[in-house]
Amino acid sequence: MYAIHIDADHNLSWAETATPVPAPGEVLIEVAACGVNRADLAQRAGQYPPPPGASPILGMECAGRIVATGAGVSQWRPGDSVCALLAGGGYAEYAAVDARHCLPVPAGLSLCEAASLPEVFATAYLNLYLEAGLQAGERVLLPAGASGVGTAAIQLCRWSGNTCLVSVGSAAKLERCMALGATDGIVRGQGSLDHLLGGGFDVILDPVGGPALADHLSLLRPGGRLVLIAFMGGRECTLDLGRLLIKRLRLIGSTLRGRSADEKAALLAQLREKVWPAFAEARLKPVLDRVFPIAEAATAHAYMAANMNIGKLVLELPRQGAW
Repeated sequence: MYAIHIDADHNLSWAETATPVPAPGEVLIEVAACGVNRADLAQRAGQYPPPPGASPILGMECAGRIVATGAGVSQWRPGDSVCALLAGGGYAEYAAVDARHCLPVPAGLSLCEAASLPEVFATAYLNLYLEAGLQAGERVLLPAGASGVGTAAIQLCRWSGNTCLVSVGSAAKLERCMALGATDGIVRGQGSLDHLLGGGFDVILDPVGGPALADHLSLLRPGGRLVLIAFMGGRECTLDLGRLLIKRLRLIGSTLRGRSADEKAALLAQLREKVWPAFAEARLKPVLDRVFPIAEAATAHAYMAANMNIGKLVLELPRQGAW
């Protein structure tokens, strides 16, 4: 098969490699499209290696059709259209994945749209409801609200009836976030969150970290929870620990990629039961900024690195036969 390779200078190329063979409990997907995530950019730069045993090929989500199943797989058959959460291997013609990490393509969605869903909706659902324990009536702040995870989290907050506010990088991004269900927000550098506080926030999903972390913690109400899901602003900061004690705040670090296969399976089972029906009913939808041919993966990475996207970027692969 062909897949995206990373050379010693961190350049990308489309070259031949061995086709994976599904192990017991796995399925082999002929990939039609794969999502682009910031973790891919970090891995390409040598800063985020895949978990032990995972494919070294980039790509943490994909969509396509199952072409083979390993021993013990009964819930899927060859020909089924699925999208999947991967620990790696999505930027390729074929990807082997734990059968429990696949989800059906929601009715009415294209494979490119389906490829944009698993990573961001799994991340948003995990951190809003399982890590932060979001409750009815609580208020949420989403820094980087126009990102893939941000646009998924906005929709989930609307779905669960929670007020959601955002900070974003442009007026166009703020307008799109409001259309998706954000209650209010600011363009960074053009205003302060102070007038949006309304007494503070109960939950913050923070992909920024760095010096901004202390400011975000100061926005939490007593008993508030901040879930750190990335550190785009840097790995280090100075915190007033007294604020954490006095306000009984919780600072939670969370990643998805390195969790066990069983943990991911349990999370995706919840998504399939509770969230996936909302796509077929059009209460949730993919937010797809652009689709690039797989040969233009480097262009897609540059587009994301420049913070140009609203929602998701997807790479589309050439079809190998009639579907």
